[in-house]
Order: sequence, then structure tokens, then C-alpha cells
Amino acid sequence: MLIKKLIVVLLLAMVPTFVGGFTSTAESADPVKLTYANFFPPFHVQSKLAESWCQEVEKRTNGALKIDYYPGGTLAKAPQIYDGVASGVADIGMTVLAYSRGRFPVLGAVDLPMGYPNGVVATKVANAVLEQFKPDEIKDTQVMFLHAHGPGYIHTIKKPVKTLADMKGLKIRSTGMSTHLVSALGGTPVGQSMSETYTSLQKGVVDGSAHPLESNKGWKLAEVLDYCVAENSVAYTTAMIVTMNKAKWAALSPEIQKTITEINAEWLLKHGQAWDEIDVEGKTVFIEKGNQIITLDPKESEKWEAAVKPAIASYAQELNAKGLKGTEIVDFITKTIESSK
Repeated sequence: MLIKKLIVVLLLAMVPTFVGGFTSTAESADPVKLTYANFFPPFHVQSKLAESWCQEVEKRTNGALKIDYYPGGTLAKAPQIYDGVASGVADIGMTVLAYSRGRFPVLGAVDLPMGYPNGVVATKVANAVLEQFKPDEIKDTQVMFLHAHGPGYIHTIKKPVKTLADMKGLKIRSTGMSTHLVSALGGTPVGQSMSETYTSLQKGVVDGSAHPLESNKGWKLAEVLDYCVAENSVAYTTAMIVTMNKAKWAALSPEIQKTITEINAEWLLKHGQAWDEIDVEGKTVFIEKGNQIITLDPKESEKWEAAVKPAIASYAQELNAKGLKGTEIVDFITKTIESSK
């Protein structure tokens, strides 16, 4: 009888107790270890925010999750990150959807030159499109959230651009939907990731680049540029995704999933705000380097806006032809931008 009682006591001692969804015997339990792949270099604010997300998850799960963070493409390069997360090469990843051209048609519409005023609005639009249309294109991973940079502008070396005629024939580094902007304005888009841009500009492989002001500091592009056309009427954005392997997500307890979802809601706003803060810094650095920011006169601005409208309509029709509600998506984006200003 005494032996039976001892066995019962031992068995009870082996059962962990739970508080708020996390084990109170965390000290004796090994944490779940995950990896996070990011293409941003470690010094970039968006990389620092991603790292702080990892730290916050570990903190709020009382150490039940531990995330090893790999910035600068050290675990997977930017174009491979999404598929790497889907296949399990990385458990979590942040990448630019536009680096896989044509792969994400619905979310790609967010990047069109719709006249984005800032990163907070662009981030709001990206997540609103995700929530409203729930595209199948990202169903093979568990999306944490999206964020998107502030107004994307045309930057050039040597030649200032003040009219559409000045854009003709210029080779402009671009990616995703910014290629539509460059083509609509008369330039020649050259598809490259951001990590290739500095060298291409420095060596004169391209005549300029389409990117937000922040990149002049965050990617040090102000060092190899001369001009920026800050034209908001045709400003585009680039949506970035933070996503997780579906199997790894499903293996987490509902309580941990809820905690991460709460953190995601906070961090998507942080990312959007950070884009706007570093746009200001990027503009300052750009001017300090002796570069010039060009503002178009109202009549020329109208010409630029009229030039990109067919490209936007054409993309909507492409989605319509695929049964993807292109016109509805573009209208939704337009209304969301207007209501968010």
C-alpha cells in the first residue's frame, strides 16, 4: 500500500502545472527554439525592430519560445525567404513580396503607384487588403503581419528629372510594381533587389533607382546619388511580409498563438511608424550629402499622375482576368488611402 502511494505521488510530481497558458515549471522545460530569417542588414531600423519582436515574444511567453535571429540574408536570401519559411528552412521570415514577381498578385496591387502619403498609411492599406481579400497566394504560411514603406520616389545620378521628357530612356533600378511606375513615366526598369542597388549606382550600371527616402540612409544610397523627384501623386510603396511556417505555428498552444497575435498588432504599427521616422532621416542625409530634392510644378504633376493611371488600370484588368477582383482591390486601396489621410 505504501509503495502504491509513493508511485502516485511521483506521478503527480511529474505533471506540470499551467499558469496563463505557459508552464510554471519553465525552468525545467526546454524552450521551443525557432529561427527568424531577414534580408535587412543588422544596422537597419527594420532589422532592429524584427529583432525586438523576437525578444518581446520570448519575454511575453516567459521563455517558452526562444527565437534565433538571422539578419542580412545570413539564413536565406531575400527572394528565397518566403519559400524557405514554407518549407522549414526558416521558421519565421521577413521579405519583400515583390522580389518574387508575379507570385503574389493580390498583395502586389498594394505596391502600385497609388499616391501613398506615408508608411503608416501604406502599412494600414497592406494589412487591410490582407484582411479584406484573404488571398490564397499566402495560404502556405501563417502570416504574422505586413508592413510597407513610405512614398517611393525616382532618384537619379548626374541627370535631374523635372519633366516626363527627362525620364525617357533612363535605366532605373526597381522591383515589383515600381517597374510599372518607371515604364509609365518613360524610363527603362532594371529589376534588382535593394542589396544590389548601391553597387549598380556606384558603377553606373543604372541611371537611378526607385526607392523611399529612408533608403538614402538605411542603405546608404545618398552616397551614390544626386537627385530625387519627390512626387507624391504617383508615389508607390513596397509591402513586406512577416510570416511563419504553418506546422510550427500549429504546434504552439492557443495561449502562445494569442500572445504572438497581440504582439503582431503592436509591431506592425511600430514598423509603419519607423518607416516614416527614417524617411525624415533619409531626407536629411540626402540633403547633407549635397544632393537635390526636386518638386514638380502642379501642371507637370498632373501629367505624371495621368501617365500612371493606365498602368494601374491595366494591372487591375490582369487580376480581373484571373478571377482575382482586380478592380475591386484597386478601388478598395484608393478608398483606404483617402480615408486614412
